[in-house]
Amino acid sequence: MELRPPTNKDYRNFALIVGGIFLIISLWPLLFRGNEPYWWLTGVAGTLMAVGLIFPKVLAPVYRVWMKIGEVLGWINSHIILGIIFYGLFTPIALFFKVTKKDPMHRKLDPQKASYWEERSDSSASDSMKYQF
Repeated sequence: MELRPPTNKDYRNFALIVGGIFLIISLWPLLFRGNEPYWWLTGVAGTLMAVGLIFPKVLAPVYRVWMKIGEVLGWINSHIILGIIFYGLFTPIALFFKVTKKDPMHRKLDPQKASYWEERSDSSASDSMKYQF
């Protein structure tokens, strides 16, 4: 979901970044293993970068598809990460509080109480707001 339409600069940046990444991937075997580089990927990288520099508007359909794939992967990633945080962090904490019968928010209902209002102490008077920073 993009707020503004992409410009030639966006297409050019896309071509240079993706082309650069493809170039690094294509040269990886040569640099770290001494093997033959992936020449076909080098060609894709060079073509993408050249088209991005000379005719960036031609990359509009590729850019749109790439961004859609990025949105879908971002949605999936965020839900996986949030699920891991929820079930890996908050659920064990909640289970610990349930087992130990702790209630730090004082949510237990007491029908004998007239009110759940807690009186403030004098330390929270307006003087405490004098030197905030």
